[in-house]
Amino acid sequence: MERLDYRKLGREGYELLGQLSRIGKSTLGVVLIELVKLRASQINHCAYCVNMHSNLLRKEGQSEERIQSVVVWEEATAFTQRERAAFAWTEAVTLVAESAVPDDVYELARAHFSEQELVELTFAIVTINAHNRLAVAFRRVPGS
Repeated sequence: MERLDYRKLGREGYELLGQLSRIGKSTLGVVLIELVKLRASQINHCAYCVNMHSNLLRKEGQSEERIQSVVVWEEATAFTQRERAAFAWTEAVTLVAESAVPDDVYELARAHFSEQELVELTFAIVTINAHNRLAVAFRRVPGS
């Protein structure tokens, strides 16, 4: 059961977060951004966002194999090297207190993304982490 509707009570902040969420989609593509958002949401145990980003990936024509394999991306064969670098970067940034975002993960990301793309990818990761924290804290119901 949802604790409160932070989208209404914090409308201005929620709308600004939504604007920030759009950074990077044009250069990185919707599918890559949605894959990253799904992975961060899995790490953060955000059921609402896992559901939403899985459904958005389906609408983008992504296979069930790819969607279901995001959680085990390191073992899966369904992803490109660029997507794998994005997942590694997503995990390091999402788990920043544990990882301190190691140099080897940065170098891997830089091998696949320009400086501009890496900044945009990081903004996407930062914003999904903020959305996850709001949805988990206030118990947003999946599918609502």
